[in-house]
Amino acid sequence: MKLKDIKTYVTVPPTGIGGSFWVIVKVTTDNGIEGIGECYGIPVSGDIAARMVEDTFERFFVGEDPHNVETLFRRVYSAGFTQRPDVSMMAVFSGIEIAIWDILGKAHEQPVYNLIGGKFHERLRTYTYIYADVLDGTEWEGQDVYHEGEAAAAAALRYVEMGFTALKQDPAGPYSFQGGRELSLAELARSEHSVKCIREAVGDRADILFGTHGQMTTSSAIRLAKRLEKYDPLWFEEPCPPDQMDAIGKVAAATSIPVSTGERLTTKMEFHAALKAGVSILQPDIGRSGGIWETKKIAVIAELYNAQIAPHIYCGPIAHAAAAHVAFSCPNFLILETIQTDFHDAILKKPLHWEQGYMDAPTAPGLGIELDEEAVLAQPYTTGGTLHLEMCQTPLSSNNSKTIQELGQEG
Repeated sequence: MKLKDIKTYVTVPPTGIGGSFWVIVKVTTDNGIEGIGECYGIPVSGDIAARMVEDTFERFFVGEDPHNVETLFRRVYSAGFTQRPDVSMMAVFSGIEIAIWDILGKAHEQPVYNLIGGKFHERLRTYTYIYADVLDGTEWEGQDVYHEGEAAAAAALRYVEMGFTALKQDPAGPYSFQGGRELSLAELARSEHSVKCIREAVGDRADILFGTHGQMTTSSAIRLAKRLEKYDPLWFEEPCPPDQMDAIGKVAAATSIPVSTGERLTTKMEFHAALKAGVSILQPDIGRSGGIWETKKIAVIAELYNAQIAPHIYCGPIAHAAAAHVAFSCPNFLILETIQTDFHDAILKKPLHWEQGYMDAPTAPGLGIELDEEAVLAQPYTTGGTLHLEMCQTPLSSNNSKTIQELGQEG
């Protein structure tokens, strides 16, 4: 069995929830087995990203035995005389590699998790972002769940009623291209109020996950953490920019809240640096971190630090399914991010399934999912969509008085 062909699809989720576009790949072997994968966050236009995937496959994968995952990884990792973590190349590789594991599972008639250690967990605890659409048809419809604590609390209760036992919100925005900054007193107060409202609403029925996107200086993150500690969040996510790992470590040392990070990191090298800095919860995104085998290695390394993994999911359902297979096989799995929209369901012939906030293990070979190509092609990429959370291109100060709407108009 040899790898033969690749086909790429670039599609745009209509709501912007899950990414501005998804790069999906289908790999075929010379004996006709097909596997699907998904790349996460390649930072170029979708058409260029697709060509990068095709070029990489043509140069390093055609004619190779799909079992040789280690060899394939080292060739791509070392491409261009690089031989170091490269976020674009590893995203390209990850999507192809996920498809290869789908092929291997089908070839051996086993779910992927049985090929990487077996099913350690019978089901996976999942969490969701607090999204505005959960309030449709209620008195809170149209309210800003990201920056209005009472609306966030109402949405949190709706998710708890669905069975979720953990909820994430990131009220510390907006996010700016400038990197770390000192939050204003208003932003600090708004963040604390939001968490307070959620905790009062859900009590001990659900964990609160405080998400940020690396927008704070070390000192600002510590100031915010001190305000949040009394509400006992399960984690404080990526408080400082991802290229400031020592800063993230200083925050971890200064707060009782577990610090998490990882959605913008790639390969075991960068995750090892996070562990050494003091991060206790790793959040690899399997479509960028190096694929299934590399993410499994990241989880194994985390065991040596008594740390856990909580895979990041802000993508399409293929990467979601792949991350679940790794999670099922890992003793130190904590919780899996979950994202579901009508479009997530539409592009699979049988959608991923939750039961009261948990995912059950698939039993079909490979990833256990099948792509609906017609649904993908019906939502083609042209110029890409927009995220439900955008990074503004406006420098911000610690006395930022502009509204979120004003900042969106500027950047």
